Amino acid sequence: MKLVAVTACPSGVAHTYLSAEMLQKVAKSRGVEIKVETQGSVGIDNKITSEEIKAADAVILTKDVAIIGEERFKGKPTVRISVSDAIKRADQIIAKIQEKLENK
Repeated sequence: MKLVAVTACPSGVAHTYLSAEMLQKVAKSRGVEIKVETQGSVGIDNKITSEEIKAADAVILTKDVAIIGEERFKGKPTVRISVSDAIKRADQIIAKIQEKLENK
């Protein structure tokens, strides 16, 4: 399974990057491929390409602030979460996505 995610928080600092790290850590432990784009105070890092979006089974977007370029993900199954949920509940979130995609 392949996921793409975009994390962003109102201040664009700690939570943006903590949530990205946690999603990557949990995905790796569950055998899931993931690419996480961060939209922080220094701009966009690790930008997701159109090819990566096309190959993704689902998209995770944080909902604390508007995501720049969100329209890129139109038509893809999308889960909107808070950055705090990405940090605290990444395992449950990715497990739920896996379950839904496997039962599709």
